[in-house]
Amino acid sequence: MNAPPKAALTREALSLGFDCIGITDPAAIGEAGKHFLSFIEAGGHGDMDWLAARPERRADPRVLWPGVRSIIMLGVNYGPDENPLAILQQRSRGAISVYAQGDDYHDLIKKRLKALARWLVATSGGEVKVFVDTAAVMEKPLAQAAGLGWQGKHTNLVSREFGSWLFLGAIFTNLDLPRDEADIDHCGSCRACLDICPTNAFPAPYKLDARRCISYLTIESRGPIPGEFRKSIGNRIYGCDDCLAVCPWNKFAQAGREIKLASRENLRAPQLSELARLDDSGFRELFAKSPVKRVGRDRFIRNVLIAIGNSEDATLADAAKRLLGDESALVRGAAVWALSQLMGREEFELLAADESLREADDGVRREWTDAVHP
Repeated sequence: MNAPPKAALTREALSLGFDCIGITDPAAIGEAGKHFLSFIEAGGHGDMDWLAARPERRADPRVLWPGVRSIIMLGVNYGPDENPLAILQQRSRGAISVYAQGDDYHDLIKKRLKALARWLVATSGGEVKVFVDTAAVMEKPLAQAAGLGWQGKHTNLVSREFGSWLFLGAIFTNLDLPRDEADIDHCGSCRACLDICPTNAFPAPYKLDARRCISYLTIESRGPIPGEFRKSIGNRIYGCDDCLAVCPWNKFAQAGREIKLASRENLRAPQLSELARLDDSGFRELFAKSPVKRVGRDRFIRNVLIAIGNSEDATLADAAKRLLGDESALVRGAAVWALSQLMGREEFELLAADESLREADDGVRREWTDAVHP
């Protein structure tokens, strides 16, 4: 087995649509593995049970595949063409994280990883395994070790060339490839990402409590969103870009060039009133090929109702009222909260006294009680 020249590997990666490439040693993950295990032990992963499943595989790539000798890290730029924070001022519209406004990046990047892996095997032999986000791989510390960027104080990867906007993929191989030099931290004294977080999800620089993160709350959390975070969520209905968008290194970023990852016009600033009407089939149709589809209609409508409650737009109350009879208790509970924010006190208490709205589900009944007696 003869390793290909780095220049040839880079040319092939760029020709396949990757924007950057670096190579590192499986052992280069360093202390990140220990920090991850501490994060799991502290319960910081919340409902993300898949993170806690066999955490030793994430802490050391050699546990995931004992035969790995080199890890090729690759990035695809998905930089937005407008300020992701601007939508937060349009309270009757929903804010969807930049990465989820186009086609699902998992599918696109995995195809490219497989193509590059096939080229590598055909050129040099050896064995390969490809990973993109869904496997037990700590992409960000490996990307830093491979020189693609560094993990900023918000724990996300930051690139001097692409700012905060890189999708990552990995190719594990048993080939011994030349290593790239690790990047170093360029955050300095900046705290912009920490200070902008609406829910104070960073207990300290470089530490995240996922249970307080809006991306976690709107995507991963399966139950009602805790009351203490609902107002802070604003109109964010899927994910949050605040800590990414505010990073000063984005001044060097460039808009992504992959058309499939570009924002769909109907997902840039969708009307909350229209989203609230989605049934399951309508949800699946709107979010076909989108990462949003994986949360399911009920969780998504829960998020829409939280945004409706934060909208200060009384005309959206009718949309919430229609959902008081939804089949999903999760949706019904969120509708109660939304109405408690939009309706006058006396009007809401009359609604709560309506016999037809007496609720058998404990969670929804608790929402009514808490709203009437805050």
